[in-house]
Amino acid sequence: MPYIAQKDRSELDGLIDQLSDRIVSQSKSYGYDGAFAGLLNYTTTSLAMSIVNKQFGGLRYWQIATLTGTFHNIADEFYRMVAVPYENIQIAKSGNVDGYVTALDRLHSKIATSNQ
Repeated sequence: MPYIAQKDRSELDGLIDQLSDRIVSQSKSYGYDGAFAGLLNYTTTSLAMSIVNKQFGGLRYWQIATLTGTFHNIADEFYRMVAVPYENIQIAKSGNVDGYVTALDRLHSKIATSNQ
């Protein structure tokens, strides 16, 4: 989880702002809005590997598992905190997919029936 102590955030936030400014600036030279993704991928991968190499001097299975888990957690938490609310707004605005509505209605009926 990205929820670290405020004192630890303050030591990193300035560096993060500088790096994000650089990524945004550099991505503009590619000429399309999605160019930041490759730069972000490179930056986060390089940061993770730099930490592993500096802290441990090599790579072991448990480090791979830890990094993989961290990256999965980042994606899951981003989806939970940003994508889910965004999708809910879009559903309210445009309506849900009919197949989802049907499946959810059936699921809710099944739950209600099993609770009786």
